[in-house]
Amino acid sequence: MSFLKIYILLTGIMITWGLNVSVIKILVAHTQPVTITSLRIFTASLIVIIILFFFGLIRLPKKSELFYVFGGALLSVVFHHYFLAEGLTKTSASNAGLILGMGPILTVILTMIFFRKKPTLIKLLGFICGSLGVSFTVMAGSGGIHSINLGDVDILLSILSQALSFILINKASKTMDPRLLTGYMMLIGSFILFAISLWKEPEGLSSLATAPPSIWGAFFFSAIFATALGHMSYNYAIGKVGAAESSIFLNLNTLFSLLGAAVFLNEALVPAHFIGLIFIVSGVLLGSGAIEIWILQRKNKRLSA
Repeated sequence: MSFLKIYILLTGIMITWGLNVSVIKILVAHTQPVTITSLRIFTASLIVIIILFFFGLIRLPKKSELFYVFGGALLSVVFHHYFLAEGLTKTSASNAGLILGMGPILTVILTMIFFRKKPTLIKLLGFICGSLGVSFTVMAGSGGIHSINLGDVDILLSILSQALSFILINKASKTMDPRLLTGYMMLIGSFILFAISLWKEPEGLSSLATAPPSIWGAFFFSAIFATALGHMSYNYAIGKVGAAESSIFLNLNTLFSLLGAAVFLNEALVPAHFIGLIFIVSGVLLGSGAIEIWILQRKNKRLSA
């Protein structure tokens, strides 16, 4: 698959992920968050496994790959989805979408740490812009600089866990198809989340019986398109173009999250949200190296002219 097709694929994933923030917000408002999340991811894992079975990609992981399978299950599924579901019960979908936009910056930072790459001045400026963007977002959701919205903290932990999982997936892709890794991670992670829900939400299963029928439409949209197809395709892209390069597209997730929250949840977008968005997107462009690549291409064109 060419890079252009992968970039188009990533853009489509970001649309579903951005809208999915509002969908999850609706789900956790009518059910117990960890219980519905474990069921959603288990459903997604079955869909991924069925798809891979028809493509003939199912195999047992090697011993050397078990670390990536279980590590990815904890980071990408348990921690990421647990903190996302918990955070959305305490903060707005708008705030969540903006904080999730920190994913590219965090992924680039972690890539530099694990691969011992020093950031350039432009990338360092990008990290500062991204941090300012999150600060504006947190202040918008908490009502002021002196109070902290714990939901925003949960969302930040959620995206940090996901960024760490991207590093593992990038390394695992050298020997294991990222789509197969996705299926194993989701299956294992869903069982761990369900065990947590039995302890934390003893009435979680009974809450599903009282959920309105319309909720299940949102549930299957999230499970099939955002979780199963979305994560399987995104992890495939990581294996093809790299963790940092794929993470650049997460800033589109931020944009579609804000639009989804405004359209479907009627959430007000205050000026601080737009300031945060500008800083986060600027941070992505600077911190990911996209600006440096553009400058280098301009120089090469002038030299070849």
